[in-house]
Amino acid sequence: MALHFEPEEFSARRDRLMMVMTEQKLDAMLLFSQESMYWLTGYDTFGFCFFQCLVVKADGSNVLMTRSADLRQARHTSNIENIVVWADRDNANPAADLRELLNDLDLLGCRIGIEYQTHGLTAANGRKLDEQLAAFGQLVDASGLVDRLRLLKSPAEIAFSKKAAALGDEALEAALKLVKAGADEGAILAAMHSAIFSGGGDYPANEFIIGSGDDALLCRYKAGRRKLTKNDQLTLEWSGVYRHYHAPMMRTILTGKVSKRHQELYDAAREALEAVETALTPDSTFGDVFEAHSKVMEAHDLTRHRLNACGYSVGARFTPSWMDMPMFYSGNPEPIQPDMTLFAHMIIMDSDSQSAMTLGRTYLTTNGAAQPLSRLGLDLIVK
Repeated sequence: MALHFEPEEFSARRDRLMMVMTEQKLDAMLLFSQESMYWLTGYDTFGFCFFQCLVVKADGSNVLMTRSADLRQARHTSNIENIVVWADRDNANPAADLRELLNDLDLLGCRIGIEYQTHGLTAANGRKLDEQLAAFGQLVDASGLVDRLRLLKSPAEIAFSKKAAALGDEALEAALKLVKAGADEGAILAAMHSAIFSGGGDYPANEFIIGSGDDALLCRYKAGRRKLTKNDQLTLEWSGVYRHYHAPMMRTILTGKVSKRHQELYDAAREALEAVETALTPDSTFGDVFEAHSKVMEAHDLTRHRLNACGYSVGARFTPSWMDMPMFYSGNPEPIQPDMTLFAHMIIMDSDSQSAMTLGRTYLTTNGAAQPLSRLGLDLIVK
């Protein structure tokens, strides 16, 4: 088996899950989230785009139901011993196969928790599941149950996050060697990915964001490349990735002369990020962190140019997004606790002047001040 963690790590995770299941009186959990399966067993695949389910009973035993294409994947990457394959066929209904599996596991009439809130269970498959289990037992929406267990990172997970951050630093340094007037966005993007892959890293759970000129104001990847001009702006949001653990970063890099507006936006972004850093302690909530950011933006008259969230938890994530919950947004009561890995981003998009400015990095929370995982500074980068 190609496991990324020691057996004791997985045993501890299983025990934590069993404890919560006992507290919530769940006889079984139906895990559809790839992140949950990876965290609990090491199972590593993108096959969750099809129907698959890890059934976990209250006694800690589990059975994976998946397709034939993932049978060997599960055997090689996880500690799962019992694997059931549903057959691809015309008019296949794997939800019906799952019902039969649950019946074989003597779970008829039991209280069963289901992960509905995940990309691993489409709306169509969710409807089929509900139809098959309508009279099977007491169904409970247990979305987020494992997510909350994943929120606090173990020492081994923190080590992976730090490695991811180091790869992210190397990606930025590789990009900066190329950034100048006339540079091609494609070459910059290739250099960033090359630094991560050659350093032993992995694909990110979503595309890197790269955009210059007017595209620097976008917060999402878009197809198409351009070359930088003499006085340009380049927004990058990327993540070092190691064993699926992410440590995102964000920067807007300028070429040529720094405009007055860019300097104003950078000053606000840095002040806001430093305010967020101060708030990233166990004395605060996720909502408090957002308020620290928004107060600075308001003081700089930038409220209409900022976003309604300024970061989120990160960890081991799969396509289509490296974003994890919880997020920094107004009123979020989730407390900051030690051993969280959190990405804070200051994003200012001034459509009036077509000026962009971003600044962000990943932090490890402690009993006191949060620790930035990046070794690089926060100064405005001008090439």
